[in-house]
Amino acid sequence: MALTKVIPALIDGGVGTDWQTAIQTSNFTAAAGKGYFVNTTSAEITITLPVGIVGDEVVVQDYIGTFATNNVILNANGSEKIQGSSLNALIDTNNATALLIYQDTTQGWTSQDINLLSQVSFDSPTGQSLTYTTPSPQSSQGGIGETYTTTTFTVTSSGNILSGTASVAGLPSGITITSQTFDDTLVDNFLTITLGGIYPTVSSLNTVLTISGLTITPPITADFLVIAGGGGGGNDNGGGGGGAGGLRTSYGTTSGGGATAESSITLETGTTYTTTIGGGGTGGTASPYASTSGSSSSIVGGLISVVSTGGGRGSGSSGAAEVGGSGGGGKRSGLNGFAGAAATSSPVQGYAGATGGGGGGAGGVGTPQDETANWNGAGPGLAVSISGSSVTYALGGNGTPSYQDMPAGGAASGGANTGTGGDANGRGGTTAGSGGSGLIVLRLPTSSFNSGGLSGGSTSVDGSDTIITFSGSGTYTA
Repeated sequence: MALTKVIPALIDGGVGTDWQTAIQTSNFTAAAGKGYFVNTTSAEITITLPVGIVGDEVVVQDYIGTFATNNVILNANGSEKIQGSSLNALIDTNNATALLIYQDTTQGWTSQDINLLSQVSFDSPTGQSLTYTTPSPQSSQGGIGETYTTTTFTVTSSGNILSGTASVAGLPSGITITSQTFDDTLVDNFLTITLGGIYPTVSSLNTVLTISGLTITPPITADFLVIAGGGGGGNDNGGGGGGAGGLRTSYGTTSGGGATAESSITLETGTTYTTTIGGGGTGGTASPYASTSGSSSSIVGGLISVVSTGGGRGSGSSGAAEVGGSGGGGKRSGLNGFAGAAATSSPVQGYAGATGGGGGGAGGVGTPQDETANWNGAGPGLAVSISGSSVTYALGGNGTPSYQDMPAGGAASGGANTGTGGDANGRGGTTAGSGGSGLIVLRLPTSSFNSGGLSGGSTSVDGSDTIITFSGSGTYTA
């Protein structure tokens, strides 16, 4: 009987992986029995797996070591499964060689080098009628149980102040709040909420989070009057009157031209406001005759800073008139005859003094002194009713004739807490008048007044409002 000789070289050697020489740099569909070199340097790549037959294999090799930066996503292809789940999977290990084997319709494609893919996406949060940004990133994905991509969103309430600790309902399992941070405690502040944790076992898409527990505090609207100290009157040879302290108010005026009412201010709950009352300038003395300007008054705290400029000094034989909230008057002749201008800051706080006359006032300019009278030419003040009745503040100081003997009592000083400029003196043997000190008044609803937050001021009530008056420096915590 004849023998059959088997030649090994003729046996089909088709067992093994058929490696594809083309480097994969974009999404593709794999075929059973093949191996692929995949380069994710530029972007994440999705591989769609084939319909499997028991024992089928697909091999994926990281071409350049970038799978941890840009993952490979495995798509199970319709009704097939990966690791017994209908979720997609990912390969996120650098230099991985992932051998996928198809077991059956129950387990589908399996490998020790892959992880089931969890996807999380968000819509804008809701709750407490607040304004939210959409969480960023809005969507992300990662292996189940792997570190979740840090996500943040912000919360604000227009025109109000946020405080407290937010409670967040609707977070996917495994994802938690890792931090809550306010940018400040002022009006229109915002809260940044940061999410972290691990990717959940089930994807969570179009998630809407619901916020509760935050405190929303409306700000307090208040009116103000801030008057600086008036300037001192000039001395000798027909000195000029002191300029009135700058006057700023949001309450409006009842008479006079003067500064236009400004907008009310917004006080923030828990914020402390510090008031500084400017002193009046000193009047020119027998020697060296020079007077001084008044000092500024201010209320400062949080976002609020209202500053009124001290009144300019009036000139005498020594020292020229100065610029101020209202300018000082110039003396009648000589090198110091020019008057001081009003400060140019906006809004208007007062007016200029007059050459050879009175200091400017909050209601108008000073005028030249009349030689037939002892004192005149003072700029008019401004009447303000913030305290509940009309009071005239911040008059200029009067000018005086050259070498005029003063009546009994001498030149007049501005009244305390009026911001009025001091009167001038015409003969060097008598001291000119000093400027009056400044004043600060706040007016706010009594329902919003914090009685325990006041230091250094006094209060009164007008209708439904509380008036806080500072004749000296102090503080108020809203």
